[in-house]
Amino acid sequence: MSEPENRPIRTFHPRRGRMSSRHADAHTELWPLFGLDSPDGDRTPLDLDVLFGRTAPVVLEIGFGMGDATAAMAASDPGRGYLGVEVHTPGIGNLLALAGEQGLTNVRVALGDAMHLVHRLAPGSLDAVHVFFPDPWPKARHHKRRLIQPANVAVFRERLRPGGVLHCATDWPEYALAMAETLDADPGLRRLPESKGDRPETKFERRGSDAGRPITDLRYARI
Repeated sequence: MSEPENRPIRTFHPRRGRMSSRHADAHTELWPLFGLDSPDGDRTPLDLDVLFGRTAPVVLEIGFGMGDATAAMAASDPGRGYLGVEVHTPGIGNLLALAGEQGLTNVRVALGDAMHLVHRLAPGSLDAVHVFFPDPWPKARHHKRRLIQPANVAVFRERLRPGGVLHCATDWPEYALAMAETLDADPGLRRLPESKGDRPETKFERRGSDAGRPITDLRYARI
């Protein structure tokens, strides 16, 4: 089926799974404190200082899955805020549960399309953007749905402060090559030495490693 005319191409499958009682309880209790709806078409500017209740560097985590890695990074890095955006409702519930159980006050959780959310952020407002194991859309006819495309990368780069880092990871070699080509071509980004950095292992990473696929981390700083 073709995309409706003038409608942005989605880079994800909407995923509305059933929440466990633990996730549902966390959502009920913590969503009013830590949650953010980002519906399609909402371009209201998002003030990160107001969202986090403090002035501090912020990391945007796109597609955090079940949120285990996001919670681990937030716990080990309390000086930065972590804004995770996801469309998988059980994952949102799990990250909220982890934040509550671990007493994490530097986590905020957004429901919606990441690109809609990014457009609400001010230029230079982010310390880092993380895109860990996005859908590789392996079929050639679906490559247009991949998140790492020139236009999207330009938006990510604009939202980074000078020196801020765009960190991508994938377990699909062909997508890794396409990512590197796209990121290398952006005139406002400088490639950093390949490194996992402080990124914890994710479920998707373990799944890829178990299947024998190599893990590629690509890190770029805004010039």
